[in-house]
Amino acid sequence: MSAFENFGKRETVSDDDQMECGICWHVYDPAEGDPVWQIAPGTSFADLPEDWRCPNCDALQSKFMRLGDGR
Repeated sequence: MSAFENFGKRETVSDDDQMECGICWHVYDPAEGDPVWQIAPGTSFADLPEDWRCPNCDALQSKFMRLGDGR
């Protein structure tokens, strides 16, 4: 599955998947969390609050896509 096939599909995201904003390319890394939104390290993308948005450009979660497996 390419990253774009996953665009906006939270249910297909595993706990350690990094997600990239399709607007500004900010990467949400569960290992780091999100200090802007006070999200603790270890929080998966699927477990983010419904109102969480990109801390860089304010894009909706549906604008994020899963990064490829070649990490």
